[in-house]
Amino acid sequence: MSGSVWDEVLDTEHAVVVRTYIERRPRKDRVPEKVLVIVVEPDEQSRERCPECGARGKPVEYDVVRWRTLDVHGKRAFLESRLPRIVCGRHGKITAAVPWARHDDRFSRPFEEFAAWKAAHAPWTRAAAELRITWEALANITARAAADAAAGLDRLEGLRRIGIDEKSWGKGAGKYLVIVTDHDAGRVAWIGERRCQATVRAFFEALGPDRAKLLTHVSADGAEWIHPVVREKAPQAELCLDAFHVVKWAGEKLDDLRRRTAAGLRAAGRGDEAGGLGTGGMWALRKDYAKLSPGQRGSLAQIAVTNKPLYKGYLIKEQIREAFKVKGDQGKSLMRGVTAWAHRCRIPEFTKLAKTLSRYRTPIEATLGGGPSNGRAEALNSQVNALITRARGFRSAAALINMIDFVHGGLCPDSPYA
Repeated sequence: MSGSVWDEVLDTEHAVVVRTYIERRPRKDRVPEKVLVIVVEPDEQSRERCPECGARGKPVEYDVVRWRTLDVHGKRAFLESRLPRIVCGRHGKITAAVPWARHDDRFSRPFEEFAAWKAAHAPWTRAAAELRITWEALANITARAAADAAAGLDRLEGLRRIGIDEKSWGKGAGKYLVIVTDHDAGRVAWIGERRCQATVRAFFEALGPDRAKLLTHVSADGAEWIHPVVREKAPQAELCLDAFHVVKWAGEKLDDLRRRTAAGLRAAGRGDEAGGLGTGGMWALRKDYAKLSPGQRGSLAQIAVTNKPLYKGYLIKEQIREAFKVKGDQGKSLMRGVTAWAHRCRIPEFTKLAKTLSRYRTPIEATLGGGPSNGRAEALNSQVNALITRARGFRSAAALINMIDFVHGGLCPDSPYA
């Protein structure tokens, strides 16, 4: 059947179709399943080759082996071949290579490419069900596809502006990943386990001192386990504090002040006023003023009249947000002014915030001066959450790292049907 339509359908070089047949597999309490079996053999050029060095070896024994391949008209399909074990001059007795699958793998290459693409774009439980394989088999396929795509690809080459951020992937203090994002390419450049200085150092060791000297900007949050290593390994790079986290700090202090104020009102028997600082008041204080609903604007106006310290905290938070909107010299001037205001406002929560802003003044001004924020890395966090949800929980950090690299590291292939 060489040169038949099956040779074209398989789309695998150096494979010759010998014949096809239908096999009926028994199933408990169900009618037998019809399975398509395509008998193939390597062509003369690829026959009896060592999978390690490619040299031709001497066959010493044979076994009939099957590989799962893409379904045909809804039926599961398998490639079947009489596979020899050969004696290689360099690697001894070893199973011969086949052109349609990886060595010691039981899935065809087209099947694995499609399965990996499905894993990158669909919930894993659904993808595994549609492919009729296990969750673990899908994870292993994705790991192999990512390793193949990464082979010979140096994702640390050409890094200039990077973001360093952490991501929790499960319950427990040790279940954290450190993700390094390439701001210019918009993809993940490196991932390591555990949030600590040792992990950041591992990234710089992988990067190397010569390429570390080429970094111009490093964005991060205020984590003290990041900053010292960056200053040590890339002192020439501008360390930029992420705008999202600075505004978040202000919002957290405002929440602390709101809860303290509400508790004081309840203790004083003013439960109605304390109730106004509940959910409605919380969102009125948290959100950007331009995004407030009419009801929330009313709540904010009421707070301005009845709770002046709380309203002052809200104004400080909004001024910090505005500084990052305008940026440049005007943003720096606004940030210096609001930091001074927070220092003298006599609100304990915001006095603490002012000390934090003063401590991080240099990286904050680097961001205001045009440095990259960690927004892309923060957006990636939500996409990683989506990956975890789609996979219904990764059982290991390695499986999650493989998937992040595959989907967001530029390794995922296009759909084979595109």
